[in-house]
Amino acid sequence: MSDQELAAEAGNAGPVRPTPPFEPPYYAVVFTSLRTPGDNDYGATSDRMEELVNAVPGFLGMDSARTPGGLGITVGYFRDEEAIAAWRGNPEHREARARGRKEWYEDYVVHVAKVERSYGSG
Repeated sequence: MSDQELAAEAGNAGPVRPTPPFEPPYYAVVFTSLRTPGDNDYGATSDRMEELVNAVPGFLGMDSARTPGGLGITVGYFRDEEAIAAWRGNPEHREARARGRKEWYEDYVVHVAKVERSYGSG
């Protein structure tokens, strides 16, 4: 769980704002998951993944939310397919995905979409 998510759960977060729009085209990788009970080092690994993805050239940002029942949605925004491939190929990310399939996720789905329009109020 990210620091922002932990602070929000503790009631210590300021307003959480959506990631601003980017100049299309770009890609959105939507990861929807249902967590298993318990942390099992999930929070620390999630923080590490956030640190790593922020270093990927072409990574634009992300939005994430989780319900009390364990359903989570994270949308990562990437400039191009090469940036997605770089993230997918990161060795620590590969290990975390394998661990997620074994320990952290009861179910998950990944959608990859090309964004052709993007706008917002900010």
